[in-house]
Amino acid sequence: MDVKERIKKVAVLGAGDMGHGIAEVCAIAGYEVAMRDIKQEFVDRGMQRIEASLKKLQDKGKVDSADDVLSRIKPTTSLEEAVKDADLVIEAVPEIFDIKTEVFGECEKFAKPKCIFTSNTSTMKITDLAKATKREEKFAGLHFFNPPVLMRLVEVIKGEKTSEDTMDILIEFVKSIGKTPVRVERDVPGFIVNRIQAPSGALLMAIIEKGIAEPEEVDATMRRLGLPMGPFELMDYTGIDIFYHAMKYYSQSISSDYEPPEILEKMVKEGKLGKKSGAGWYDWSTGRPTIDSDKATDKVNPMDFTIVEINEAVKLVEMGVAKPEDIDMAVKLGLNRPFGPFEFAKNLGEKQIIERLEQLSKQFGKKIFEPAESLKKGELEKILSGEEKEPECKEFSTIKIEKDSESKITKLILSRPDRLNAISSEMIEELDRAITMLWDDDSRVIVVTGEGRAFSAGADLTSMINHAFDFLEHNRKGERVFRRLSEIPKPVIAAINGYALGGGLELAMSCDIRLAKKSAVIGLPEVTLGLIPGWSGTQRLVKLVGISRAMQLALTGERITAEEAERFGIINKVFEDDKFDEEVMKYAKEVAERCAPISMAIIKRLINKGGEVPMDIGLEMESFGAGIVFSTEDLREGISAFLRKDKPRFKGR
Repeated sequence: MDVKERIKKVAVLGAGDMGHGIAEVCAIAGYEVAMRDIKQEFVDRGMQRIEASLKKLQDKGKVDSADDVLSRIKPTTSLEEAVKDADLVIEAVPEIFDIKTEVFGECEKFAKPKCIFTSNTSTMKITDLAKATKREEKFAGLHFFNPPVLMRLVEVIKGEKTSEDTMDILIEFVKSIGKTPVRVERDVPGFIVNRIQAPSGALLMAIIEKGIAEPEEVDATMRRLGLPMGPFELMDYTGIDIFYHAMKYYSQSISSDYEPPEILEKMVKEGKLGKKSGAGWYDWSTGRPTIDSDKATDKVNPMDFTIVEINEAVKLVEMGVAKPEDIDMAVKLGLNRPFGPFEFAKNLGEKQIIERLEQLSKQFGKKIFEPAESLKKGELEKILSGEEKEPECKEFSTIKIEKDSESKITKLILSRPDRLNAISSEMIEELDRAITMLWDDDSRVIVVTGEGRAFSAGADLTSMINHAFDFLEHNRKGERVFRRLSEIPKPVIAAINGYALGGGLELAMSCDIRLAKKSAVIGLPEVTLGLIPGWSGTQRLVKLVGISRAMQLALTGERITAEEAERFGIINKVFEDDKFDEEVMKYAKEVAERCAPISMAIIKRLINKGGEVPMDIGLEMESFGAGIVFSTEDLREGISAFLRKDKPRFKGR
């Protein structure tokens, strides 16, 4: 489906924090956009914010022309003007049910019959909002995350009467604006990400109500684990009224356990709404509040918040809201986390989760903390086991795979060009799936490269990792995935087309052969950040260049040119920039055509293992390898081609 044939004009209702960002995203993607708000001053402020954002994006080279994008946005205070020609309406008005339904009722008067209505609500049931219209089958949720220009996740929520055709169109629309859609198959309050966070919000309030800890103590404890903001500071930042209304809605639609405490209601009534009012849990009058790290306490256990989120995630699977892998993806993208709740659950174990949930439920008298039915029945492992099925059917968001069936060369492209292909947790998982997919396919050679002007600038340091053990597991995961590249039974070539720093260089060193542009720059800058090369850099580099050179690069964080790296022995060949792509493919084709697949696979394993075992064992392995290739059809073809002075036609048999 070409979604741009179906949707040409988008009407965004609301020019506030979310509305102006959604309008900007749609216009950047090439759509004509009408942005409407109830007052001209609101519209003008939204346009000013879009203009400032686009200027920054233009300066960074992320948009070609800010003026071209702005020309596609038509600001207005007229609902009729905004909606009458629209193919898609995205409502982003205040999170108050009556206001939203009133707006949709008015839209119904002006919109075309084929126009799709969507709400950017973060909590309210889509089915209830749709009842304000006469097009419930063409009504769905499009929940963007703040700020929309930066955040990749969009939850696409199916109401009880939403048609599959509407869902399909919206999924393609979300992809067309460069975002990652996650289908929410059942309409529940809070959908996926906010619903999973709801119990941790209730736990925060329970801790305050019972006087267990002060907000600053909780925030200091959480920030000590590496979070940029503690939960109370974040509540202030986003708006205490927003949190209050969400809790109030959950208390009415899910459980009375979510009823906001008196202290929160008092703050809202007094106008203490956080940053926007100058005061909330903290004083914001002089800028961002200072959190005293010395107030970190053991009176709260940060893992409790993770455990109640895991419990809620299990409930969502039970209700048929989404699959475990989609829930993990939504949480990681929506909250900028390295792990989803089910990935955490694998490390914790069912018994520990159940015991702590029962303790929390008893301590605070809240049923929402009681273990989900699947946990009580011991079915967590069953839920988790469904995560890795049919990885080849899943789409990739951070990498691309391009296959040439004629040459049998596959390009595996790191595809986060706006972040210089920084390696996120999601990218590591997708690399793992891609390696599995390519392991037994008919590819003769795999070329790993980066999209844009970098191979990879290293690990994505914007991901939040809460605990030292999580960081350990994050590094271990990267090490294991990179090692699989060295173990896959076919040659892997790293085509270093620009920066290869930190984790990017470690990925390249895990490949069998490294080719580089003359302008490429490599290095291990981790020591300058207080880190270490944690994805096999300390181990692989010393094997490539020896202790002296490895010490030089790893201890200083020095960056070197491709030609220097070639002299060191890190790079195998350097090519001129303007001929790089051509030379890489020529090199890969020669390998694919001249070399027998089984021989390459065995040679690769022998060389890699040769550095890990004593010489006698290595020689014994080599003898077995020689015996294996002696029995292959490729050996007979290789000898025959040599005698007839022709190119061999290897079949990998």
